[in-house]
Amino acid sequence: MSKQSFDVAVVGGGPGGYVAAIRAAQLGLEACVIERENLGGICLNWGCIPTKALLRTSELYHLMQRASEFGLKADNVGFDLAAVVRRSRKVAGQLNAGVKHLLRKNKVTVIDGHARLAGKGRLGVERDGKAVSEIEARDIILATGARARELPGLAADGTLIWTYREAMVPDVMPKSMLVIGSGAIGIEFASFYRTLGAEVTVVEVLDRILPVEDAEISTFARQAFEKQGMTIHTATQVKALQPGADSVTASLAFADGKVERLTVDRVVLAVGIVGNVEDLGLENTRVEVDRSHIVTNEWSETAEPGVHAIGDVAGPPWLAHKASHEGVICVERIAGMEGLHPLDTGNIPGCTYCQPQVASVGLTEAAAIAAGHEVRVGRFPFVGNGKAIALGEADGMVKTVFDATTGELLGAHMIGAEVTELIQGYGIARTLETTEADLLHTVFPHPTLSEMMHESVLDAYGRAIHF
Repeated sequence: MSKQSFDVAVVGGGPGGYVAAIRAAQLGLEACVIERENLGGICLNWGCIPTKALLRTSELYHLMQRASEFGLKADNVGFDLAAVVRRSRKVAGQLNAGVKHLLRKNKVTVIDGHARLAGKGRLGVERDGKAVSEIEARDIILATGARARELPGLAADGTLIWTYREAMVPDVMPKSMLVIGSGAIGIEFASFYRTLGAEVTVVEVLDRILPVEDAEISTFARQAFEKQGMTIHTATQVKALQPGADSVTASLAFADGKVERLTVDRVVLAVGIVGNVEDLGLENTRVEVDRSHIVTNEWSETAEPGVHAIGDVAGPPWLAHKASHEGVICVERIAGMEGLHPLDTGNIPGCTYCQPQVASVGLTEAAAIAAGHEVRVGRFPFVGNGKAIALGEADGMVKTVFDATTGELLGAHMIGAEVTELIQGYGIARTLETTEADLLHTVFPHPTLSEMMHESVLDAYGRAIHF
């Protein structure tokens, strides 16, 4: 069994862990990453990246079906499901290899196995049930991520009732599907399968879909999805799932007390995530766990000296880019850098890659009002934008929320084509503490979708030109 010593040991090689290790190496610290599965974590291998590959396929399929609108001919358009899945896995594999290269390039030691805390500044590593390494490190960063939540009576079986993993590599195209949960994961899979022809029903226990988004955006999204043929039930619970030979029957309980049975080919569970806090040796430390997530302060420090936690295991927002930035800040503080600022989660954009796309940053209109702000709100529709019309993507809107007194940009919310690429503009504006005056006098190029961002700001102050 090997014994090794490092300045920083990172448990978990996902977007938080590998980025933290690389930044540590850049700062001259000896760093290692201990990973029991795949470098890149869930995001790269089973989440963010491969799902975007799938959604790109469905987007192109949708456009090919609309070929005549663009003066093109594309008859008998179809798809090869196995090839669609192979491409998605190839994309994930390519990026996994890229992470390995980056770690080698930065001289980060990669250790294959499962790590547990084994005392102050120590980790024990096992592989296939056998101890393989003892690690000593001045600082340990837990970046173990999270997994799909399962509710009582709604357990996945991997065959008829899927988590995101099975939904990403289907062996057959289901004719009908029930998606339980309407957050980003649920809606993205609902969008993918509906575009490829499945009859999709979405059930959400709350009173609206995409519940973390601005209410106006949620309403717009529901109308768009229902126009595409989705069936959506909000304020509804799935009480039970009964698998059959090749189908599942769900019992749906509506807010009015009515109960219905729905039989579908497959079910996708998308009811949230739980942190991977088990079997880490936390029981012999001061580390606190609250509802499956490790409690940290604003610098990712736990109550145990020298032990830090970042990413999904440390709580919301459960986003890869949040994990990466947490990792960088955590390591820079470990290295003693001056002038650091804690991560402001209010400046972290959220994106859902459905059709139409959804993106947001900052406070919703309701949250801004609840926080005591007097607000000014601007809106601009895609149908008023020349580039959107030329693209054949005239459904959507941009919404901005400002403090009426100070002009602070409190939040921005979008739905429509390519908004996941546009939202970073408002993200930069929030980071720079931009006011309405700065945005009003910024020149946006024409013709672009980004012009709608300007027009929405103009509208908040009664100056919109094209609407």
